[in-house]
Amino acid sequence: MGAKIKKGDLVQVITGASAKRGGDLGKQGKVLAVFPEQNRVLVEGVNVITKHTKVGQTERGSKTGGIEHVEAPLHVSNVAVVDPETKKPTRVGFRLETVTRDGVEKTVRVRYAKASGKAL
Repeated sequence: MGAKIKKGDLVQVITGASAKRGGDLGKQGKVLAVFPEQNRVLVEGVNVITKHTKVGQTERGSKTGGIEHVEAPLHVSNVAVVDPETKKPTRVGFRLETVTRDGVEKTVRVRYAKASGKAL
């Protein structure tokens, strides 16, 4: 079966601590990467962690490393795809549609938002 969340989708965090408590609940962001083996997704601006990297030097002599802020992967069950019409989280479904291209009819699987029926 196809993936319900793909790279480039707009998703919203639906579980976890609220923003008042320093969490990411309700935040929306674009999916940067999908890791299907671990059932995880990397979302832009969500689940930001502080990473300490060893300080070094480049060939030109500039300093590298130090404290960096990077996104960490979230479990796929903690995010939901945002409906393009209502801008609210929705479930994703699949349907078969016939497409005519160059005089040839083809049946294609299409992902759609269950709340509004719009294709994703």
